[in-house]
Amino acid sequence: MIPPEFEYSKATSIQDAIAQLGANEEAKLLAGGHSLLPMMKLRFAEPTHLIDINGIEELKGIRLDGDTICIGAMTTENELIESTILQQHCPLLVEAARLVADPQVRNRGTIGGDVAHGDPGNDHPAVMLALDATLVLQGPDGERQRSANGFFLGTYWNDLQEHEILVELRVPVLKQGVGHGYSKLKRKTGDYAVAGSPVVLELDGEVCRDIRIALTNVAPMAIRAEAAENILRGKVIDDALIEQAAAEIVAVCDPAEDLRGDALYKSHMAAEMARRSIRAALQHARG
Repeated sequence: MIPPEFEYSKATSIQDAIAQLGANEEAKLLAGGHSLLPMMKLRFAEPTHLIDINGIEELKGIRLDGDTICIGAMTTENELIESTILQQHCPLLVEAARLVADPQVRNRGTIGGDVAHGDPGNDHPAVMLALDATLVLQGPDGERQRSANGFFLGTYWNDLQEHEILVELRVPVLKQGVGHGYSKLKRKTGDYAVAGSPVVLELDGEVCRDIRIALTNVAPMAIRAEAAENILRGKVIDDALIEQAAAEIVAVCDPAEDLRGDALYKSHMAAEMARRSIRAALQHARG
């Protein structure tokens, strides 16, 4: 398929990109392009102008700021994988990036594009929910910070306002006693998840002080399984409690049926991915 005609320009700075968005009502930002360009070829998206933001250096890089890791939105998946900061302080992001698509996509695809695109099948939206991340957004009225929780509103729909750009993602350092896990079921390398579940939990001795369970590709957007979290929070987690939580995860799922499976299958696979992630997180938290 061939997309409709469009104009192309390069932005030299964040402010330049915002100004170009404001001057072109039907414009789209071009990051890695792995989601946008296929949609354009199928004419699901028909922007009249593409603004290339790959040359904006201030959107790149990973730095440690106290107990927070700041990640530029144009940081690629491979850069996440290779980051010693993330390997040491937030290995969940490294593990998730390794499961994104294939090497070609990981070389070009960016974490910001993955999050901002709003595809429920993308990996990072659910990971941001599990990490309780903060998203830094910049637009004509300046900069604002937005919790990832509540940012995702539906399929290809989020809380980005008109002419705003996602510029940075901030995630906490995973300290001692905090564990993580990410399990993902897919049919083949490079495919979207049938279902996936990142989990972050904190132990106080053997008691679960806090837990966040997120789900990938089993609802119109990435979601938290809050009822399942409430079953486990404040308890000593055992197999019986995990099964109770799994039942709540099945109940909260609302997946689209497709060639990857029907709704019941996907919902139960989401529960199974969460079981595995909870157990992995417990193991990491115990050291």
